[in-house]
Amino acid sequence: MAMDSLEALFEDTLRDMYYAEKKLTRILPKMAKKATAQELVDAFTSHAEETAGQVERIEKVFEMLDKAARGKKCEALEGLSAEGDHVMEEAEEDGVMDAGLIASAQAVEHYEIARYGALIAWAKQLELTDAADLLVESLEQEKAADEKLNGIAEKVNPMAERKEAA
Repeated sequence: MAMDSLEALFEDTLRDMYYAEKKLTRILPKMAKKATAQELVDAFTSHAEETAGQVERIEKVFEMLDKAARGKKCEALEGLSAEGDHVMEEAEEDGVMDAGLIASAQAVEHYEIARYGALIAWAKQLELTDAADLLVESLEQEKAADEKLNGIAEKVNPMAERKEAA
């Protein structure tokens, strides 16, 4: 698809986010299984449920555009996902695992916050008020998830400190 207009850029980025959110519905449960702090397990589990709702909202935006809901491979999420996989494969201590998972999840949240912010601005510019409203809901959930992860990190990060050799 040629990106020769704001409408085309909006649709292309929406497809990117659709792919990303759908992939996250599969990644977050894996992260929840690897997490050791119950609060982190709960955060990943509840955000996976929210993410399913975000997928539905993007599908509604596609309907408003009279376009098929189709994803486009999100290279950014693929890279961020690979970083999370690395943590899950290599972390040997519970605290290190949880701290690494939080950092990986926050990298994803920050990407999503940036993308939703752009989509909302473009939707408003294109006078797609209902679409913007749906995307704002998702943005607010992403910001809340990031804040929750910040709070959990304050408790988990001290447990990740390297233990001195005896």
